[in-house]
Amino acid sequence: MMMAGGRMSRTSGPAPTEGRGHATKARQPEGMTEMKYLMLIYGNQEKWDSLPAEEWPEAIAKQEAFNSKYRDTGELLGAYGLADAVNAKLVRRMDGAPAVTDGPYLETKEYIASLYLLDCENEERAQQIAADMPWADAEPVELWPILHESPPVL
Repeated sequence: MMMAGGRMSRTSGPAPTEGRGHATKARQPEGMTEMKYLMLIYGNQEKWDSLPAEEWPEAIAKQEAFNSKYRDTGELLGAYGLADAVNAKLVRRMDGAPAVTDGPYLETKEYIASLYLLDCENEERAQQIAADMPWADAEPVELWPILHESPPVL
């Protein structure tokens, strides 16, 4: 989510935050593996517009404090705000070339608004982080374990 002119704007999301250059976690003991999790936040422009403009600075500050807290522990690898759903495109390949159409055509009133990539020691820790999300007292945070990651090229 991003402030624009004192109001929340879903048409311009926050710049991605990366874990590089921040504190890193201690190595896990032999045989223990950390897991990555995807946290999803849902919303829509109506929801953003319902929050009075004077409340946005505090809401943004709380979210940035959350991001900083977990970026500094090395558990937050990235935090991304998505553009409004009207800006989304569907891309297919036709005859070897991209075929782009407007979309997606959502049947729901809410859509993915923000996503967060976590790297933590276990599911319980990921749930603790999700519950610490500033909006979690009013809106649920969807938490997905990431089961496969393509290996890095060395």
